[in-house]
Amino acid sequence: MIILVNGAFGVGKTTAAERLHSEIDNSMIYDPEMVGFLLRELLPSDIKKQESPGGDFQDYHLWRTMVVDTARHLKAQYGKHLIVPMTIRNHSYFTYITQGFQALDAATYSFCLTASKETIHNRLLGRGEEPGNWCFQQTDGCLEAYEKDYFGEKIVTENKSIDDVIEIILSRI
Repeated sequence: MIILVNGAFGVGKTTAAERLHSEIDNSMIYDPEMVGFLLRELLPSDIKKQESPGGDFQDYHLWRTMVVDTARHLKAQYGKHLIVPMTIRNHSYFTYITQGFQALDAATYSFCLTASKETIHNRLLGRGEEPGNWCFQQTDGCLEAYEKDYFGEKIVTENKSIDDVIEIILSRI
């Protein structure tokens, strides 16, 4: 099984992933952000500038394929269920990754956690993020994308406890 937990920075993905991990036997958290950090370190600056002028590692051509390939290797090597928290708002990237995950495991589920901009920003401040940093800058784009396109079953986290969110996800898988 693969569970993708998508949403804007600060919406509660990591907390949800950690709780799901504790609830689902034989599972592990796989964070595709680590693949992005690896590519950010590996790729020469000319390639980074060409493929991602804005600096978002999700725009690197290898990122999408490596996210799916890494999931394939994790599943094959360790045989665990993958819980995948990620902030993705480019619909074609989301489609590529979810289709790749579905090819690996038919039991692939996608959820998109949402909340108001104010709630997300308050949560970011609560975890110590600096106002105006990358996380804050991504909020509007994420919320717009999630309203426009399908990024998984929406779960509004506004006025919900983490227990409520986990209960919803567990009831769907």
